[in-house]
Amino acid sequence: MEGRAVYFVAPERVEVRDRDVPAPGPGEVRVRTLTSAVSSGTERLVYRGEAPTDLDADESIAALDGDLSFPLRYGYAAVGEIEAVGDDVPDSRLGSRVFAFNPHESRFLAAPSELISVPDGVTDERAALLPTMETALNFVMDGRPLIGEHVVVFGQGVVGLVTTALLAQFPLGSLTAVDCVAERRAIAEGLGADEAVHPESLDAPADGADLTLELSGDPDALDDALSVTRYDGRVVVGSWYGTKPATLDLGGRFHRSRISVESSQVSTIDPDLRGRWDADRRFSLAWDHLEDLPLDPLVTHRIDVDAAARAYRLLEDAPDEAVQILFTYRNC
Repeated sequence: MEGRAVYFVAPERVEVRDRDVPAPGPGEVRVRTLTSAVSSGTERLVYRGEAPTDLDADESIAALDGDLSFPLRYGYAAVGEIEAVGDDVPDSRLGSRVFAFNPHESRFLAAPSELISVPDGVTDERAALLPTMETALNFVMDGRPLIGEHVVVFGQGVVGLVTTALLAQFPLGSLTAVDCVAERRAIAEGLGADEAVHPESLDAPADGADLTLELSGDPDALDDALSVTRYDGRVVVGSWYGTKPATLDLGGRFHRSRISVESSQVSTIDPDLRGRWDADRRFSLAWDHLEDLPLDPLVTHRIDVDAAARAYRLLEDAPDEAVQILFTYRNC
């Protein structure tokens, strides 16, 4: 059976190609994709050719084999329905809705152990945001906000917005969202930020932020994050800058500030938490929040996968319009 798949073939060049998808082997299933979410941060780096090619695509995701050199299939947020099963897989799995960390393609094979069942209370579109929610949970767990603390979040793309929504549930002293795009600032306030400001208009809390999260994807924002963080504060860097260097002013105030700067990436859990937390427990929490939080305003575009090139151009040319883009597969 033929499917359709998105290929990144060169900087700012995307093609949608036919791809043979055979019948599942004895221990496999074939999934028909219903929707998949575009990761505007990571996939824009791949699209631009700014992702480092000396790294594996993702060691923790079996479907992403090889490195990030062109040409490649990429993406990691597919929701679909099991349409065929191998001889060793129970027929009861047919028709099940599943999530997969799989590239953008209309059909694919997977082992059942690589799939995550979608709860009945979570829509297909919400389910496609599972990696986003899991990432945001990881940022908050690494940041460890405390009651009464002042928190600033740089970057209100979809990951930043979901992180803001999670932080809004804490009894913080204040929660400030920072982004250049007015529409995203408005969504952040709707999700519970006390204020949402342009970077040039940011006034730090009186004594500085206790916790600052840098989620903008812009290396220059890291210097701004350091500048608004108070003595002994924490900066969590969730952005992946790819091959873009970050130039920091670590003289002057920083030298005496005792500010800690920590990277946060979703493929691992803080070593201090691994005795009580694992991926399954974090997934369970992610499903709960996907069902409960008011996330519908995040999905701004639904684009047929055959028009994938238009989706990536939209992210480049109209970032004020596009927050979360979903691919649809109605004609595949």
